[in-house]
Amino acid sequence: MRLLHTSDWHLGRSFHGVGMLDAQRNFIEQLLAVVREQSVDVVLIAGDVYDRALPGLDVVKLLDDALVRITDAGAKVVLTSGNHDSAIRLGFASRLLERGGVHVRTRVEDLDSPVLFPLDSDHGAAQPGAPVVAVYGIPYLEPRLVAERLGTQTPSHFDVTQAAVELIREDIARRSEAGPVHSVVLAHTFASGGITSDSERDLSIGGLGAVPLDLFDGFGYTALGHLHGRQELSERVRYSGSPLAYSFSEARHRKGAWLIDIGVGGVESVEEVLWKAPRELAILRGKLAELLESEEHSWAETAYCQVTLTDSSRPAQAMEQLRARFPDTLVLGFDPEDAAGKVKASYSSRLAEAEDDLGVCCGFLDHVRGRPADETELSALREALEAVRLEGAEL
Repeated sequence: MRLLHTSDWHLGRSFHGVGMLDAQRNFIEQLLAVVREQSVDVVLIAGDVYDRALPGLDVVKLLDDALVRITDAGAKVVLTSGNHDSAIRLGFASRLLERGGVHVRTRVEDLDSPVLFPLDSDHGAAQPGAPVVAVYGIPYLEPRLVAERLGTQTPSHFDVTQAAVELIREDIARRSEAGPVHSVVLAHTFASGGITSDSERDLSIGGLGAVPLDLFDGFGYTALGHLHGRQELSERVRYSGSPLAYSFSEARHRKGAWLIDIGVGGVESVEEVLWKAPRELAILRGKLAELLESEEHSWAETAYCQVTLTDSSRPAQAMEQLRARFPDTLVLGFDPEDAAGKVKASYSSRLAEAEDDLGVCCGFLDHVRGRPADETELSALREALEAVRLEGAEL
């Protein structure tokens, strides 16, 4: 049996204000190609299917279309809810969806109710005593909401995850009496040792965020979701990561998934699958003139760009100038190279030194951008202040 471990689709997400539905459609096309070419039996989605609890209609349609096409290609789907999803909404009609090969696990009550796949040469109905692959889903568990239902006294991520894992272990033990059980666990959580990025929502509210890796000892394979970097925590515990970069901190990620082969003896191999990004991400740093002139950065002209300017003072119309060469500059920051070691006067001290209203305005400009007002700006400020004075006199 061949499984494809994915997670964190975040359908409907934007990238610094840029819609990503087209990029997400592109990812789904790549996933479908892998399902067909690699004869994938089951696609796993370990949470954060949507980016928000109330997705837009076009986003819901995209997921609907993806699930139909995956099942038409011959694969089943097992998915869980993440901290970005509404478990209730994502789990709607789950019993009906199951008839079509889409198995949704979003409820605490279903933690020890696995999706069973017979492991035999004909891929037909399981014979008595024949090995099976049991896929369990641990959705995102908000400690304060589920602790009591799981019988734990402390509403922490560790306690509720441990309680969920114990329920699964007990179910595996019962099923193993009838024949071999190869367990696969989906869990949307932050496991110790994982490397985070800027685009993930912190799970620490409501308890300690990370759970120890050894909670998942003994399972055939643990398919984790939540962290957006594809990574291997142990041979059998892995994050697939998000299929697309959702922040510039992910610029160096190699986006992909894991292809897992399970035979009669258990997991036989785990191989990487890579997704091709529709757009590159560029993180540029330097003086404005250098960035605009250097051939070294020509590749970034078609990329989404994050730019940090190191000019000693903020250049006028910096974003407009950058976008003339790098049209998709999405983030602009300033970090003057010669600012190190200098003590910048506080704005309150500048106010104390100002002799009049014009001095207050000029002091503000100098404070926020690192250079004083020029003659054109001084003239505009004088006119504005005079207009305000005259309006006040009329009142």
